[in-house]
Amino acid sequence: MVSVLELFVLDCLEARVITAERMCRSLIDSDRLFPALVAQGMASWQVQLEQQLPALFRVTHGDLPHWLTALAELPTLPAQHIDLLERVAVDAAAYLATTWDKDHLEQQLRQFCPWRKGPYWIHGVHIDTEWHSDWKWQRILPHISPLAERVVLDVGCGNGYHAWRMAGQGARLVVGIDPSWLFLAQFNAIRHFLGVDLPVYLLPLTSAQMPAGLQAFDTVFSMGVLYHRRAPIEHLQELRSCLKPGGELVLETLVIEGNAQALLVPADRYAKMRNVWFLPSTAMLELWLQRTGFRDIRLVDLNRTSVDEQRSTSWMAFESLTDFLDPQNERLTIEGYPAPLRATFLARA
Repeated sequence: MVSVLELFVLDCLEARVITAERMCRSLIDSDRLFPALVAQGMASWQVQLEQQLPALFRVTHGDLPHWLTALAELPTLPAQHIDLLERVAVDAAAYLATTWDKDHLEQQLRQFCPWRKGPYWIHGVHIDTEWHSDWKWQRILPHISPLAERVVLDVGCGNGYHAWRMAGQGARLVVGIDPSWLFLAQFNAIRHFLGVDLPVYLLPLTSAQMPAGLQAFDTVFSMGVLYHRRAPIEHLQELRSCLKPGGELVLETLVIEGNAQALLVPADRYAKMRNVWFLPSTAMLELWLQRTGFRDIRLVDLNRTSVDEQRSTSWMAFESLTDFLDPQNERLTIEGYPAPLRATFLARA
């Protein structure tokens, strides 16, 4: 049986005109996602997405045709072993017998650079991403509620690395949202090799585009998002709105040291990032969570980002953390602010 994505790939190869609706249906695998949402009591969101997504796909990134072509040219290789528990990897010795050798496959995957979240191992190719996202996962996994059979939302999921790890923990359904078209292309490249049967999906949305009062997810992750929001309290309210009563929030964000009144608002950039608005102390962030109706709030991890965890690689050759820090004092950013310190909180709706 030919999948929707394979039909779409054939259209790309034959240079046919692709409608926004068909592009949407292919890249988000709506034929599987929409029934899964209905089965989990989210029929109203499914109806909203039917109307919302085609319009989004009519305004896309200028590089999307390049990424679609790269997706169309990926080889179909049998997956003899998939590992989502210890890492994100797929292996098949059989690929060596095809015309697609490892070097060729690596060249194809490099068409989606820069790769920021990972790492991935795809048929012998190690995608050495900017971030060791696996280290963050190892830090938070011992603290969160077991994900087996849970319905999970990953807000700001990037290319979906952590979403695959959530599936590896037995989640019934994982929906990631992130507005980046490159991340959606990378996710589809990984999904091409891991297989569409896994209950993991990525939608090109922000949390502000989620329906209000959804209350459908057992666990909601928001990692590396809060400090990018101009209205952080509103973001926390959006997250709570997505959770079932008693559901668990996993919130990871940049913080500063200090008391409940400590808050950093960068004058311009923070670590060369333009879109960093608020860095609260952990005590202030706990207060924000309380004010937005969360309970059972716990700080479970506090970690200063190292230049080993975030760095430039051949798969992400641009500036990275080393370039963002004061060369004379790694405890400060290049602008003189406290260097990145990340806190992870758990809380219940």
